[in-house]
Amino acid sequence: MILARASLAVNTNRMLLVTTTIFCRLLSTTTGALDVVVISGTSRRSGPPRPVLGPRVCQFVVRGLERRGNRVTLIDPRELDLALLDKPEFAYPRSQVPEILKETREKLERAHAYVMVTPEYNHAPSPALLNVLNHFGSSVFSFKPSAIVSYSAGQWGGTRAAIALRPILSELGCLPVSAMVHVPNAKDALNEDGTAVDRAEQDRWEAYLGRCLSQLEWWGEAARNHRRGADPFTKSPTFQKDPSQRNAP
Repeated sequence: MILARASLAVNTNRMLLVTTTIFCRLLSTTTGALDVVVISGTSRRSGPPRPVLGPRVCQFVVRGLERRGNRVTLIDPRELDLALLDKPEFAYPRSQVPEILKETREKLERAHAYVMVTPEYNHAPSPALLNVLNHFGSSVFSFKPSAIVSYSAGQWGGTRAAIALRPILSELGCLPVSAMVHVPNAKDALNEDGTAVDRAEQDRWEAYLGRCLSQLEWWGEAARNHRRGADPFTKSPTFQKDPSQRNAP
């Protein structure tokens, strides 16, 4: 009887510990939720590679962000059709900005943080992703953090594209966090819904992504809180006229 009571007490304590742990995790991922924009880097609708890998990697990222309590918006270059546009958003008179660019700018401006999802083309980030970024002025992205997720059909996971993307994001003012995520052999790693093909690897993939997202959330929340009391553009005004404003004396 004594042993049975002791066993019951141990099991009860374990249940309380597990419940407390789960509650703390939920609390940590539901407070201070951020608006995060995920930008897909693929413009392809058919392969090679087959299937097109970008959407499943994006789903992997979106699932991870939402599981942590964030509000996520996905920007897909295939829906923007930027190739048909004459000029970037900031070059239009404000009354003549095409609706699709206006809507996209609003999504980008509302964001507290960004995640760039890029394949690797010739050791470089995808043209589709760069086209999205280059259609908007740096003031849209500035003073917010970003994260980089790269992928490939081969063994390197887009690491060279990810490294090449870092100075571009820094120039836009959305400095990338140090932790990056690389997905090699993406077809064999992730399902279309963003879950791991090998269910035994699901926790490992979530932990890998989680380290990157935890840095993004830390900086995103810090930047959001600081902006409430200090407008960063007061001392670092945006360029309003032409690129010569960047020139040093």
